[in-house]
Amino acid sequence: MKYGQPFPAAGQAFRPPGRHIFALWLLVAAGGCSGSQSALDPAGREAGDIAFLFWTMVAGGGVLWAAVAGIAVYATRLRPAEHPEWVGRGLILGGGVALPLLVLTGLLVPGLAMLPSLRTPGGPLRIAVSGEQWWWRVAYHRPGGEPVASANEIRLPRGEQVELVLTSPDVIHSFWIPSLAGKVDMIPGRTNRLVLEPTRTGTFRGACAEFCGTAHALMAFAVVVVEPAEFDAWLDREAAPAAAPSEGPAARGAELFDQLGCGGCHTIRGTRAQGIIGPDLTHIASRRSLGAGILPNDHASLVRWIAATSEVKPEVRMPAFGMLPAAELEALASYLGSLR
Repeated sequence: MKYGQPFPAAGQAFRPPGRHIFALWLLVAAGGCSGSQSALDPAGREAGDIAFLFWTMVAGGGVLWAAVAGIAVYATRLRPAEHPEWVGRGLILGGGVALPLLVLTGLLVPGLAMLPSLRTPGGPLRIAVSGEQWWWRVAYHRPGGEPVASANEIRLPRGEQVELVLTSPDVIHSFWIPSLAGKVDMIPGRTNRLVLEPTRTGTFRGACAEFCGTAHALMAFAVVVVEPAEFDAWLDREAAPAAAPSEGPAARGAELFDQLGCGGCHTIRGTRAQGIIGPDLTHIASRRSLGAGILPNDHASLVRWIAATSEVKPEVRMPAFGMLPAAELEALASYLGSLR
C-alpha cells in the first residue's frame, strides 16, 4: 500500500492489485508471440524447428513442475502425517532424481539433433554479412557472377536455402532474425555460418543481439522475403549501376556528392565514388529505412541524416554536414532519393 493511501473501511476486504497486474502481464506477453520479430511466429524452417524445441521444453518443464508440486501437495496437504522412510526415499529418488533425469535427457536429444541442419551449406546463393559499428555490410554472391553490394537490408527467396557468411571487423556483434532462425555471433577474426530457408513471404525485423557500443540499440535491419522469380529480378536490378540524374536538384546533388568527397567513404556504382568505409549507396532509395533501421527512407529523413548524423545515431563515424546551406542539403537528399 502506497504512502498516503487510506486504509479500507471497517469490514471492507483489502484486495491487492496483483490480479490486475498479472492480467496485464499476460496481455503484454501474448502480444510478443506474433509480429515481424517474434521467435514464436516462425517464417522459416529453422525458426520453426526452434519454436518446436521451445514448446517441447515448455512441456518438459511443465512435467517437472507438476511432479514437484504434486509431491509437495501430497506431503503437506493430502498426507501431512509422518511418512515411512521408504515412502520418503521413493518420492525423493523417483520425483527428484529419476524423473528429472529422464525428462532432461529427452529434451537434450531434439536440441542436439537440429544443430547440423543450421550449419549445413545451403543452396547456390551465398550472402556475406558483416556487422560493423553500427550498420550491416551485405554482399550477394551468385555462382559465376560478381558480388552485389548492399547494406542494412537483406532480401531472400522463399523456399530456397541460403547460406549466410557472418563476420565482423571491429567488435562482437550477434546476427538475429527471430522469425527466421536463431542468433549467431559475429566475432572478429572468425567466420560463422548460418543456413536459412524462408517458408513465407513478408518483411521481418533483424537486430544485433550482442551489446557492441553506444549505438547498439540503433542497429537493426529489414529482411524481405519474396518469391524466387521476384528475387532474381530484384538482384539483377541491384547489380546494375546507378542511373545518373540529368537535371534539377538531383543533378546538383550529384555534383555536390562528388565535390564534398562523399565518394571517399561510399560507393555508387557507375560514378567516381568508390569508397568502402561506409555503406554502398548505389540503390539506397530502394531500401526501406535509413541509418540501419532507425529512420524511414524519405526525403525529410535523408536531409536530417546528412545534416545531423551524430544526433540521430550517437558516435556514428560519418561526419555531419549541417554546415551546408539548406538548398545544398535538399539537393543531396534529392540525389540520394533518386538512386533506385
